[in-house]
Amino acid sequence: MDERIFNNIVVTIHYFNHRISTPEWVIEPRITPFTEITYIISGEAVYMVDGKRHVVRAGDLVYVKKNSSESAIVNPYNLMECYSFNGDILDISGNEITLPLPLVTHVGVHPDIIAYYQEMNTAWLVREPGYNTKARAIFMIILQCFYKLIWHPNYKSDYDKRIKRVLQYTIDHYMEPLTVNDMAEMIKLSPLYFGRLFKSETGQNYKQYLNFIRINKAENMLKSGIRSVSEVAVKCGFSDIFYFSKLFKKVKGYSPSDIIKKNG
Repeated sequence: MDERIFNNIVVTIHYFNHRISTPEWVIEPRITPFTEITYIISGEAVYMVDGKRHVVRAGDLVYVKKNSSESAIVNPYNLMECYSFNGDILDISGNEITLPLPLVTHVGVHPDIIAYYQEMNTAWLVREPGYNTKARAIFMIILQCFYKLIWHPNYKSDYDKRIKRVLQYTIDHYMEPLTVNDMAEMIKLSPLYFGRLFKSETGQNYKQYLNFIRINKAENMLKSGIRSVSEVAVKCGFSDIFYFSKLFKKVKGYSPSDIIKKNG
């Protein structure tokens, strides 16, 4: 999925339910008038969607597109528990979006995602002022979790605690002349071992990560329109403006001056 499309998603919620099925639970045959996204955390059910039979189990994400024909029954000997969203997925212009998902994707049972669903369920049931906005915000986080699991399965966020310290320090001190030796010394590792550990944890070397943070910060500064390219380069830890411009274009696909022209 194109991340630019995903980053422009807006959701509206018509109905949300934490479903603990009874043996009699069914979805009567219907044409679904909304997008349906169901995360199954235990049990088993059988869905019939557009004439095709799908057995779904714990850890499955079920994505039923709007205007699909649908019916479902639960396995009475293995009752299903799930969280179900019914609503619309739109772009920022209000146009409906179809996610590039199969009807069933096995993503596994993840306690962190379940915790978000529990928080969303509380917001939906308690209905304090602004509850719908809160529920939409939580569901957007849930979608982001599924996005990472499905489209970026090798992405890692649970880093070694030493690497976590380095990542945060780099974000806080990106403008300083940071080196591999500095970071290795900070967490009491040899530069060689640190380099290997950092690469195994993040998939990139330390210099690549540092430059990534600096370039993202530079982009934000340039978009604010309050600094020149040379000023931004220095503020973000680059002493060579030509190297900065070349690296910026390599990372972003456009030059820093393109931002200034656009803002001007």
